[in-house]
Amino acid sequence: MAISPGIFRQYDIRGITGKDLTEEAAYGVGRGFAALLVERGISGSVAVGRDNRPSGPALRDALVRGLTDSGVDVIDIDVVPTPVLYWALHALPVVGGIQITGSHNPPEYNGFKLCVGFDSVHGEEIQRLRRLIERGQFTSGPASVTEERLIDRYVDDVVGRIGTLSRRLKVVVDAGNGAGSLVAEKLFSRLGVDATYLFCTSDGTFPNHHPDPTVVENLHDIVAEVRRSGADVGIAFDGDADRIGVIDEAGGIVWGDHVLILYARDVLSRTGKGQSIIFDVKCSQALPHAISEAGGVPVMWKTGHSLIKERMKELHAPIAGEMSGHMFFAEGFYGHDDAMYGGARLLRIVADSGMSIGSLLADVPKFVSTPELRVDCPDERKFAIVDAASRHFRATHEVIDVDGVRVLFGDGWGLIRASNTQPVLVTRYEALSEARLAEIQGEMEGWLRAQGVAP
Repeated sequence: MAISPGIFRQYDIRGITGKDLTEEAAYGVGRGFAALLVERGISGSVAVGRDNRPSGPALRDALVRGLTDSGVDVIDIDVVPTPVLYWALHALPVVGGIQITGSHNPPEYNGFKLCVGFDSVHGEEIQRLRRLIERGQFTSGPASVTEERLIDRYVDDVVGRIGTLSRRLKVVVDAGNGAGSLVAEKLFSRLGVDATYLFCTSDGTFPNHHPDPTVVENLHDIVAEVRRSGADVGIAFDGDADRIGVIDEAGGIVWGDHVLILYARDVLSRTGKGQSIIFDVKCSQALPHAISEAGGVPVMWKTGHSLIKERMKELHAPIAGEMSGHMFFAEGFYGHDDAMYGGARLLRIVADSGMSIGSLLADVPKFVSTPELRVDCPDERKFAIVDAASRHFRATHEVIDVDGVRVLFGDGWGLIRASNTQPVLVTRYEALSEARLAEIQGEMEGWLRAQGVAP
């Protein structure tokens, strides 16, 4: 079975539909996933969900055909946000699950996030799946497809955990026409908030703006509405609603590392100090400082939802987060990333505090930083560029290489890492002043230009 090896990434399978991610590839993923279960001695049903991209139905049909041709029963949960697929692993009698989603990528992308038990298939396991597909030795047998509709049950669970808020808040919710559109109003209408819903009609072509809350341009509408309406909070989702964007009461963007400060302070104050709080290499140095001040143990780790969840389990961490807006909740929830639950939990924190988000973060040290910057770089070059950056900057600076290259300048830092989902390098820079930020960014971007990569 000829399938492009480039779609098998670090923590999922992803590509451009009709080009490297074909229906044949989807069928192969179903066959290979079934073979992976057999290899592990696991038998039982598999949950299958998908986001709302136009390519989803054809990929779903091919994937399900691959699973059932291999004798694996399927429970089809239809169009749902990715966190609902993760939730289904706890709510349904299944041994694993597959979500068909392009996540935050442009509409022409799609892919597969795979779970065996409650654990994500990633890294070497993804490559093992590829090899099983290429080998082509598959099982066969009778299998069935049944349907379950879970969104209402999911909403009941989240509302039961959060409860009615202690004070009424004014909230703007922007689902970007992604799969979160199917949940947003059902959930937030039951929390006791006055909500305005932007782009909460499901449309996987994303006609209004691209649903990626790490990009400033995608937040213009929600920022404007928060300011116009005098809302307390704005909450935005990415395409499959596993990443959150937050806007404060002044219309300012609260990046993921500062959102994690709010969650970390809350959980440490309620459940005890000394617990590990995990964050990725793109986060501000203000975050580990705030975690330590709150009595937690800051742990910097690799970017990637699968990798963060694995580290959480190793350290029994109650909470974790990424600059990209992935927020993971083991305390009070199931341990996976969920922007819809995360939004509800954030509203509870704000309501119970009696304060605004701006006031809750007023004591956090102020650094000057860039958002995540994406630099086009071919897949076949990006990891070599990172390796070269490590060698170059290590000669004169301290370097953290847990994931990419985080170069420490004493009064600031810069990051170059290879994206595992797109042909780009992800960079970010932070310093104590605008002038110093420009110097650090200029030095590292100058090195990139010398490698033939244009920031």
